[in-house]
Amino acid sequence: MTNAIWDPGQYLRHADHRARPFADLLARVPGLPAQAPRIADLGCGPGNVTVQLTERWPAARVTGYDNSPEMLDRAHTQYEGPTAGGGRLDFAHADVRTWTPEEPYDLIVSNATLQWVPGHADRFADWIAGLAPGGTFAFQVPDNIDAPLHALMRELAGTPRWKSRLADVLRHTDSVHTPGAYLDRLARLGCATDVWQTTYLHVLRGEDPVLDWVKGTGLRPALTALADDPEARDAFLAEYRDLLRQAYPSAPYGTVMPFRRLFAVAVKEA
Repeated sequence: MTNAIWDPGQYLRHADHRARPFADLLARVPGLPAQAPRIADLGCGPGNVTVQLTERWPAARVTGYDNSPEMLDRAHTQYEGPTAGGGRLDFAHADVRTWTPEEPYDLIVSNATLQWVPGHADRFADWIAGLAPGGTFAFQVPDNIDAPLHALMRELAGTPRWKSRLADVLRHTDSVHTPGAYLDRLARLGCATDVWQTTYLHVLRGEDPVLDWVKGTGLRPALTALADDPEARDAFLAEYRDLLRQAYPSAPYGTVMPFRRLFAVAVKEA
């Protein structure tokens, strides 16, 4: 994952919109093989969506893994502990680039994380191997690297003023594979696989809401790179804000931000 410094408060400013794709993903996950399933959430962030796993499977032992101390602090404080159904929710530090199951899991899930992990598809074999028979690997990732909010960010970062500081810190255009590539990879690992895309039309409110959204996610590497130079950071944000205002005009009811996501659910043979 990225070495960016994450801000749980900024991330959670759009928590309802960000949580919806995870609920849509879980709705397609079939029944798990164990009555008290073992579940891993890779890239759990502040834990606000990880808790949905305990609502769906109240007796589960769930561990959320992340490499951001800031996100884990929020998760430990807000959500860790026993669940009403006799299960347990815990959080631990881990790097998805190297994490390998140390025990059989009934479900390994990841929400809006793998786009930050170069070579993540190469990890699928290890994760599928770590599933119990009949277990499920499920993930969703933003599939909008070509959308204006990312394209304009990359274009601005590549201009002479910013290139030396920002051109190499942003997500690459190949950070997410095609739906067919994911389907082929997971099916060849022996899984019954369902892959689909959904485009959400988020209606955001407030002043410069698209900038506010991306400050919690895709812009974090740039903000981290400019953290020691507040004047430069503010100048970059001002330029980027003006570009976003043109690309995402406001309406009386808010600002519409189309956002495409890619989902995959792979069930290991029982």
